[in-house]
Amino acid sequence: MRKFTILMLIIVFSTSVFAGGYQVRLQGNKQTGIGLIGTPLVYGSSSIFYNPGSLSFMEKNWHFEVGANAIFATAAFQKANSDYQAETSNPIGTPFNVYAAGKINKLITIGVGVYTPYGSSAAWDSDWAGRLLVRDISLQAFFIQPTISFNIKDVVGIGAGFIYAVGTFELNKSLNYSGDASASLSGGSSDIGFNIGLFIKAGDRVTVGLDYRSEIIIKVTDGDAKFNIPSSLESLIPTDNKFESDLPLPSNFDLGISVRVSDKVMLAFEMNWINWSVYDTLSFKFKEAGDLLDSKNPRRYRDSFIPRIGIEWAISKKVIFRGGVYYDQTPSNEDYFSPETVSLNTLAYTLGLSIEPVEGLSIDLSFLNLFGLQESRTYLPDNFSGTYESITYIPGLGISYTF
Repeated sequence: MRKFTILMLIIVFSTSVFAGGYQVRLQGNKQTGIGLIGTPLVYGSSSIFYNPGSLSFMEKNWHFEVGANAIFATAAFQKANSDYQAETSNPIGTPFNVYAAGKINKLITIGVGVYTPYGSSAAWDSDWAGRLLVRDISLQAFFIQPTISFNIKDVVGIGAGFIYAVGTFELNKSLNYSGDASASLSGGSSDIGFNIGLFIKAGDRVTVGLDYRSEIIIKVTDGDAKFNIPSSLESLIPTDNKFESDLPLPSNFDLGISVRVSDKVMLAFEMNWINWSVYDTLSFKFKEAGDLLDSKNPRRYRDSFIPRIGIEWAISKKVIFRGGVYYDQTPSNEDYFSPETVSLNTLAYTLGLSIEPVEGLSIDLSFLNLFGLQESRTYLPDNFSGTYESITYIPGLGISYTF
C-alpha cells in the first residue's frame, strides 16, 4: 500500500511537467510581420535563425539587429457537464533576439545570434479545478548560435550554425492531501545542436529556401523536487529530492518560396514540419527511493505541419508593409491533454511595418494575433475533461542597422 501511494503521487505530479506547443518562432520582427516566414527571404542577420544559407546574400557588409516581443495570452476552461469555468492570469512573456553578422569577403559571411526559440508560461488560480494537474508553470530555452555562410556565384547560399542551448523550467501544483499539500519541480541543463540552410536564387524574382534545425534534448540530471505534504507521509516520501529527466526540443524542417510579382509587391509561402513525436513519454528517475519513485508517463505527441502565406508591399523606399496568415495544428494528444500549456489548433494573422528614418537604420514593428480554436479535451489518467479556448496578442519591436 505504501508503494502504491508513493507511485500514484509521482505519476500524478509528473504528468504536468513539460508542455506541448511551446515553440516560439518570434526571432525577427520583419519575419513575424510576414506570417513568421523567413526561410526564402534575405532580411540580414536574423537569417542566422531562419536560414543560415541566405545570410551570405546580405546587401551590405555588416548587419546588426535586436528585437523583442510581449506575449499577452489568456486561456479559458469549462469543465465537462458543469457550469464551472476558469481562466488563466499568465505573466507577460518577453522573448528576444540579438544578431550580428559581417562579410569576410564575397564568398564568406559569419555571424552570431542569441535568441529564445522555446518558452511557455501558464498561471491558473491556486484553487481551480485542475490544480492537481498544474497551478503554474514556466519554461524557457536560450540559444547561442555562431554561424558561417557561403555565397556560391550569387546563386546558391549554404550555411550552418552551431547551437548551444540552455533550458530551465519550474512547475507548481497541488496534491490530493489535506491542507495546502503541494509539489514543486525545477531544474535546467544545456545541450548542443545545429542549424543548416540552403538558399537558391532561382531567378530575378524567385527565391527558394530550405532549413533544418536539429532536435535538442535538455537532460536534467540534478533537478529539485520539493513536496509539501502531511507529516504522516514524511517518512515515506522525501520532502526534498533530486531527479533526472529529459526535456525534448523537437527538430524543424522548413521549406519556403518567395515570388516578386512586381517591383513593389512580393508574395511568400512556407511550410514548417515540426518533429513533435519526439515527445512520446515523460520519464523521471529520482535520486532517493530509487525504483520506488521512478515513473514513465505517455504523451504521444504527433508531428505537425504549419502552412504560411505572406505579402510584402513597399509603399515607398522608406516604408514597407507586411501581412500574413497561417494555421498551426496542435501536436498534443486529445486523450492526454494537460492544461500547463493550452495547445490548441490555432488560426493566426500577422501585420508588420518597417520604417527607415535614415539610411541603413530600420525600425520594425510587428503584431501577431492567435486564436486557439475551441476544443474538448481530456486528461485520461485523472479523468479531467472540459472545453478549452485561447487568445494571444503579441506586439513586437525590432531595430536593425546595416552599413
